[in-house]
Amino acid sequence: MHSAVRSLFLTAFVAVVLAAFVPAQGLCEDADQAAELAKKLANPIASLISVPLQFNYDENYGLSDDGEKFFINVQPVIPISLSDDWNLISRTILPLVHLNDIPPGNDESGLGDITQSLFFSPAQPTSRGIIWGAGPVLLLPTATDELLGSEKWGAGPTAVLLKQSGPWTVGFLGNHIWSFAGEDDRADISVSFLQPFVAYITKTHTTFSLNTESTYDWEAEQWSVPINFQVSQLLKIGGQPISIGAGVRYWAESPDAGPEDWGARLSLTFLFPK
Repeated sequence: MHSAVRSLFLTAFVAVVLAAFVPAQGLCEDADQAAELAKKLANPIASLISVPLQFNYDENYGLSDDGEKFFINVQPVIPISLSDDWNLISRTILPLVHLNDIPPGNDESGLGDITQSLFFSPAQPTSRGIIWGAGPVLLLPTATDELLGSEKWGAGPTAVLLKQSGPWTVGFLGNHIWSFAGEDDRADISVSFLQPFVAYITKTHTTFSLNTESTYDWEAEQWSVPINFQVSQLLKIGGQPISIGAGVRYWAESPDAGPEDWGARLSLTFLFPK
């Protein structure tokens, strides 16, 4: 990782860890509410409006390992109550991307392809405490440049399953997208996304999380397996509850010209509890 970027992410990581030892003003006034917010944050389909901003950095792209990728994922989560028994959870991923030396000598910035997931989920966990949701996922060819997206329309199924017990959250989220329309000169899409995750929440509303965001490209027969570790802290600033986080990522497997070694992530999530 380049020294300036490494220093930025290391500073942010230390700041988040230090924040875990400082009582969050306002949140301490209602510890139960803070604990409930932290628990909902660990649940991808919680009945909580949130707007996460996720800042990511990866490097060593290309055959010469000189390429870098910066991207910000804007990921609004909006729950909609369909009835007393069912919710519809909308999860959107809108990527803002900057490519440096991908391919060599090229710099490109803009909007990537949007992924839209809709989960139909029971309003209450099962008798065994299982939380689940399922529905469609859509890939929208919104990229502002051909290097930033697939130029294909895609769709498929998505599902999530998790259990929360005490300070622990353990679960799995997955989807599969097939392309069904788009530019004929671009490769067809058949990609599986697999995200097992585990999170532990402390009494100070600090969350330690570990996951993979693995994909398997059935057309290219290639895996991408980043392993992510993140620390996040729940805070309240000016009456607004937020979560700040920082973490590292190790690429256990990637395509031939894909990222290698280490990456980093910062996150800022705005929360809008009812």
